[in-house]
Amino acid sequence: MKSLVYVAPQRVEVRDVPVPALRDHQARIRVKYCGVCGSDIGIYSGKHPRAKAPLILGHEFIGTIDEIKNGSGKFKKGDRVSAYPLISCHECFACKNGMPHVCKTLKLIGIDMDGGMAEYVNVDEDVLFKLDDNLSDKAAAVIEPLSVIIHSVHRVDFQARDTAVIIGAGPIGILTGIVLKNIGAARIIISDIDTARLDMCREFGFDAVNAKDTNLIDYVEKVTAGVGADVVFECSGNAGAALEITKLARIGGKICITGVHKEPHAVNLQDVNFKEQKLVGSRVYTFREFGQTVKYAKVIQKDLEKIVTHIVGWDHADQVFDYIKDPAVHTVKVVIDCRN
Repeated sequence: MKSLVYVAPQRVEVRDVPVPALRDHQARIRVKYCGVCGSDIGIYSGKHPRAKAPLILGHEFIGTIDEIKNGSGKFKKGDRVSAYPLISCHECFACKNGMPHVCKTLKLIGIDMDGGMAEYVNVDEDVLFKLDDNLSDKAAAVIEPLSVIIHSVHRVDFQARDTAVIIGAGPIGILTGIVLKNIGAARIIISDIDTARLDMCREFGFDAVNAKDTNLIDYVEKVTAGVGADVVFECSGNAGAALEITKLARIGGKICITGVHKEPHAVNLQDVNFKEQKLVGSRVYTFREFGQTVKYAKVIQKDLEKIVTHIVGWDHADQVFDYIKDPAVHTVKVVIDCRN
């Protein structure tokens, strides 16, 4: 089967590899689409602490069941599915206390073991979710990152008519805006320096701020009459953003760290103290939230389809990371078409 394999830093190859053998209670998925995630970019760059070459990338995959070995009867061949890609130990404190999504030794398909950027991938039957027949493949391809947003919104208990600031207009930032718009945010301010992504944000109705030429703190101060945002979502992972978040949130406001910071960054804890702000971390999603997202994707699928800007087939899959880093290509969400 064809697969996209990480073989060394800054190097991936399309390789023909054997179709993996099925174990009991596993399903073989004929993959349709597999999204390229920020973690895949980290693996490609050689900076991911766990991923080891050679590795088939990809944890954001959807497809149809090709075969099930000694299944429960819940699924059948031909069912279109998405898969919860987290693997927990079930033994650590987090796992035993209802938080397996932040397992002490959390692993993911496509990072700690071969993933879904392949014609086929095997997964345990009990992590599968059947997709609605009316949900397009294009929208379904972003179920996994959308689950990240559902979890972060739950973490800060976002309320209808709250004002939000989102730092970073990558796929996670734009998806955050889409969700907030659909649950009744009063105003969504999103910042970035990529003009094409900011133009897309304006199409969604967000208040888009180019941080190259506008001071975000001053802008938020002005449009909120000096109050600040009810909730700030940090989706960039940048050091400068970490230092801004407390200035952007109002007194008593909430801050959610959705983006992954690869190293410790300075945060103004004096603001958190004096302004009695709530600062929360958000990592991946629960099994229940993934299932909620599978259903929710159908409700907002038109918006989800818009952020999938590039679909890449096998002929160019080994160049996908070059496309993403090329500012002239203007990617937002890129997916690999594993059938073409």
